Amino acid sequence: MVPVPVVILASGGLDSTVTAALAKAEGCDLYLLTIDYGQRHRFEIECAKKIAVWLEAKDHKILQLDLGLFGGSALTDQIPVPTDRPSHEREHGIPVTYVPARNTIFLSLALAYAEVLNATKIFFGANIRDYSGYPDCRPEFIQAFMEVAKQGTRLGQEGHPMEVMAPLLY
Repeated sequence: MVPVPVVILASGGLDSTVTAALAKAEGCDLYLLTIDYGQRHRFEIECAKKIAVWLEAKDHKILQLDLGLFGGSALTDQIPVPTDRPSHEREHGIPVTYVPARNTIFLSLALAYAEVLNATKIFFGANIRDYSGYPDCRPEFIQAFMEVAKQGTRLGQEGHPMEVMAPLLY
C-alpha cells in the first residue's frame, strides 16, 4: 500500500500528538503544521519539533501568525486563566481560553498546505472534552468546514473532497 500524505495540525500538546500517532499507525505520510500564534504555552512548539522527528514526519512547517494582535483570549492575552471554573460554567458558555476563530484559521492554513501536497485529509486534535465549550471543536463545525473546502478548493471541485479527521472527538 502506498502511504497517503496527510496534514497534521500539531500544537505539540497531548491531543495533537496522539492524533498524529494515530495517523502514523494508519500508514500515512505525515506533514506537520505548527502555528506559532503567540500562545502562552511556548514549550509546546519545541515539543512539536521533537514529535515531528519521533514520528518521522516527511516535513514540519512552523508558521508565525500572531493572533494576540487581535486579543480576546486568555491564551494570547493577559486575561487570567481560571483554575476553579464551576462545572455548570464548564457545561455551558464559551471559556476565556477560546481563541476567536482559531480552528477556522488553522484548518484553512492546513487546507492550503494539503492542496499543495494533493492530500485529502487533515488531522487535528479536537477532543470530546473541548466539544461543550469550544464552538470550533464540534462535529457540526467540522462538517461545515469540509463543505467550505469542497466548494472552495481545486481538489474539492475536481471530486477529491477534503476530510477533516478528529479521531479524539468520537
